[in-house]
Amino acid sequence: MTIRRLILGLAGMFAGWIAVLVAVGLASDAAPAYVVPLPPDALISRLDPDVSVMAAGRFSITLTSDTPGLARRLYGAGAILVLPAGLPGCLPLPEGHSPLSRT
Repeated sequence: MTIRRLILGLAGMFAGWIAVLVAVGLASDAAPAYVVPLPPDALISRLDPDVSVMAAGRFSITLTSDTPGLARRLYGAGAILVLPAGLPGCLPLPEGHSPLSRT
């Protein structure tokens, strides 16, 4: 019974975390980029010309745009899940570092 509750609690925590990320992506344009896990095959062909591909892998694609509302446009282009990328979180970044820069 205890292991079952632990597994259900962890699953609920994970689902809540994903829900918060989705809500942040839809409610604000604070994220400098967005990750689309398991993107549909035709997603890139449906994107607006102002959307740039930052990284593409086998299981995800990272996109950015200077135009607001990118998360909503990605959902409109067929993405099933859109998560914000590059947000600094609660910890302040050292001066001169971008959330997406590699050190």
